[in-house]
Amino acid sequence: MIEIKEVISDADIKQFVNFPFRLYKDNPYWVPSIKTDESKQLKRDKNPAFDFCDAKFWIAFKDGKVVGRIAAIINYMYLEKIGKKKGRISRLEFIDDMEVSGKLLETAENYLKEKGMTEVHGPLGFTNLDNQGLLIEGFDYLPSIASVMHFPYYQKHIEERGYKKENDWIEFRLEIEEVPEKASRLVDIIVKRNNLEIVRLREKSEMQVYLKEIFELLNVAFEELPYVAPFTGKMIDYSAKKYLDVLQPKYIFVIRKEGKILAFIVGLPSLSKAMQKANGKLLPFGVFHIMKAMKRPEVMDLLLTGVDPHYQKMGLPAILISELQKQMIANGVKYVETTGMFESNTKGITTWKNYKYIQHKRRRCYVKEL
Repeated sequence: MIEIKEVISDADIKQFVNFPFRLYKDNPYWVPSIKTDESKQLKRDKNPAFDFCDAKFWIAFKDGKVVGRIAAIINYMYLEKIGKKKGRISRLEFIDDMEVSGKLLETAENYLKEKGMTEVHGPLGFTNLDNQGLLIEGFDYLPSIASVMHFPYYQKHIEERGYKKENDWIEFRLEIEEVPEKASRLVDIIVKRNNLEIVRLREKSEMQVYLKEIFELLNVAFEELPYVAPFTGKMIDYSAKKYLDVLQPKYIFVIRKEGKILAFIVGLPSLSKAMQKANGKLLPFGVFHIMKAMKRPEVMDLLLTGVDPHYQKMGLPAILISELQKQMIANGVKYVETTGMFESNTKGITTWKNYKYIQHKRRRCYVKEL
C-alpha cells in the first residue's frame, strides 16, 4: 500500500529533503545539495519564485518508510510568455517500484489538472537556474553542481506513464590547452575593431556590482530559450546573494561597449567532490571542503554564458572563452565541465568541438498531455 502525503510542516520538508541522501548514499556519482538551501527553496516566505509560481510537494510512503517524492510547479510568468497551460514536475525521486512512481506522477498530474493545466513537462524547477532535466546518459560521470544525477531506471518509469521527449540538453567535458596564437590575434582584432572593453574582475566588491547586471542581461540573452521566464528584481537579488560567496572574481569576464554589458562568462572551480564530502551540511566541515576545492582546481564548471542577442554576430563568445581559458591555464585547470546545452544549438556545440572533448551526458525534458 502506497501512501502519498502532502508536504506541509517543517518535519515534512526535512523528510522531503533527506530522501535523496538515503536513496543515493552508495552512488559515487551523486552530488548532494546543501540541505538548508534546498529547504529554503520549498518555503514560500524564503523563495521569491513563489511571487510568480504555485507549487506543492508530496512524499510517498511504503511500509512506513519514505520511498519517493515529487513536486508540481506552475510558473505563471512562463505560461504568459508561451501562451499555454503547461505545469511542471520537479524534484522527482523514487525507488525502483512502478507503483510508487505511478502514484507520485498521478498525484502531481491531478493537482496540475485541478489548476487548469492541459500539459505537464519536466523535470523542471522554479526557474532555469533550478535543476532541470532527467539524466538519461552519463551515469558513470561526476556531474557539476549545475547538473543532475538520476538512476537509469527513472527513464523507463516516466515513459511508462506516457511521457514523451520534449527537449534534450547535452553536456561536454573539455580538455584545456594553450590558446592558439591565431585565436589570440583574432580576439585582439575583434576587440579593437569594435571598440570593446574586456573587464577582468579582481575583487568581490566588483563582482557584487556586476552580478546584478549579469542577471539583467540573462533576461535578454535567454529570452527565447525554452523554460525561461524573466528574473524579477527580487529573484536577481536572491540569486546574486546565493552565488556571491562561492564565485571567484578571476573566473568572471565581462565585455562592455560604451559602459553597456554586451556579454559575460562565469566559471566556477568544480565543487562536486567537496559537496560530496560536505554531505549536505556547511558546518562544521562543509565550508572547509568547499574552500579547499576552490584554491587549486583541476576541473572548472562553466556555469553561465550570456550574449546580448543584438551582438550575436560579433564573435563575443570567442573573446570570453579565450580570456577564461588563459586564466584557467595560469591556475592549473585541466578540464572544463560545460553546463547543459540544447542539442539544437548547433553553433554552440560546434564551439566545444574545437577542443579535445567528450560528449558524456544527456538530460531530457519530457512532456505529456493531461
